[in-house]
Amino acid sequence: MTHDDMTAGAELRRDLTPTLLIGGEPEMGEGRAAPLLDRYTGAPIADLVAATPAQAARMVDAAWAAFRRGAPGPWDRGAILDRAALQVEAARGDFIAIMQAEAGFTAADAGGEVTRCVQTLRLSAEEARRLSGDVIPLEGAPGQAGRTAFTLRVPLGPVLAITPFNSPLNTVCHKIAPAFAAGNPAILKPASATPATACLLARILVGAGLPEGFLSVLLGGPAEAGLAMADPRVRFIAFTGSTEAGRAIQTQAGLRRTQMELGSIAFTILAADADLDRALPKIVGAGYRKAGQVCTSVQIVLAHESLRAEAAARLAELVAALPYGDPRAEGTVTGPMISRPEAERVERWIAEAEAAGAVRLAGGGREGAVVAPTLLDGITPAMKAGCEELFGPVVGVAPFATLDEAIARVNATPYGLATGAFTNRLDDAFALARRLEVGGVHINETSSSRVDLMPYGGSKDSGFGREGPHYAVREMTEERILTLTA
Repeated sequence: MTHDDMTAGAELRRDLTPTLLIGGEPEMGEGRAAPLLDRYTGAPIADLVAATPAQAARMVDAAWAAFRRGAPGPWDRGAILDRAALQVEAARGDFIAIMQAEAGFTAADAGGEVTRCVQTLRLSAEEARRLSGDVIPLEGAPGQAGRTAFTLRVPLGPVLAITPFNSPLNTVCHKIAPAFAAGNPAILKPASATPATACLLARILVGAGLPEGFLSVLLGGPAEAGLAMADPRVRFIAFTGSTEAGRAIQTQAGLRRTQMELGSIAFTILAADADLDRALPKIVGAGYRKAGQVCTSVQIVLAHESLRAEAAARLAELVAALPYGDPRAEGTVTGPMISRPEAERVERWIAEAEAAGAVRLAGGGREGAVVAPTLLDGITPAMKAGCEELFGPVVGVAPFATLDEAIARVNATPYGLATGAFTNRLDDAFALARRLEVGGVHINETSSSRVDLMPYGGSKDSGFGREGPHYAVREMTEERILTLTA
């Protein structure tokens, strides 16, 4: 570790130590403590102290009291979110430095999080201002002359947002900004690996004018999240994480509403007519950013047998040329994974795939938490890398003969988040859109194509519900009908 690394760690420890937020007021945690680590150097950069049961209960109390008082009007909610967007942009450098440390992101990955967070805040501000219902034509029913009806969308109640390490800013924003746009208080439980980013965003939102009680930050792990979840006054649970954890949360949620964005095995299909000059750079970009730790990172490239050899050879050249390692070094594309144990797991999966017949065309090495960008050819469903979510900087290539075969391969997994496909045949594009059992089909884009205003979510074991401010606001509100008789 260099002197500059030590200085950066000391600055983070002094200025950005994660703290609880209880109804908008900062407070130190009083529960168990754990160090927050720099993902590349392994050095401690801050102390994370979890909430106690009493502190978690006070958060729910504050959220419930705020819900009962009522939110500011739609215009004011939009103005607060717009101010927060400006302040997030002004703090871009701080956010990038924090994410490089606690998440191991490169400057490009961290900067992308900031840009998208600003957009998500602005979209949520628009949704706050235009939240509306529908006019119901009651007079179209027999015996209903003189009656008028329309629907209102009203706040649902306190929202518990449980967010992951791999998008410590924008996914947090996708939960709490639509919650406030809808008029709901929120309790945020950020990933214990990356809490400082979320804490800075929370401080910005409070500084932008979020009223008392409308935001709390609950630090800790699953046990601390369970403290808030156990309270029936929490009306909506928004979770992004593993399918296994999602199942447990759904069981505890009971009849309460939830939004689940869970695991994935993301495919991108190269049809026989695919433009490789267009497709391959996008696949590399989508496979290795954030060290492959994205739910929609390209895990498997299904290449038509007529171009499989060319696609694999050209991908190997592109992957072998990717700079990797120190996320603070200029030009680094793939930084460290979130922990050394996770990197060791990915290293084992690579070795197991090779032992089962896969051919390593690029990468494969590991140093600490850094796994070299890796390309494997001949991935099959019998390998972990072909049937489980890999969540690391590894892309596999497999052939297919017909479009039916490719669709069957995607649909055979228990997941269904997103699939990319490169083809210029309109009939094939619509066949994929209709037959793939996934939440998003992206033609001439990869599985990782996402714009923050779109509905984003999956099917099957990838969960249900949709992110995207317009869609999330509707899920976090309740539709109420009002009828008037003349």
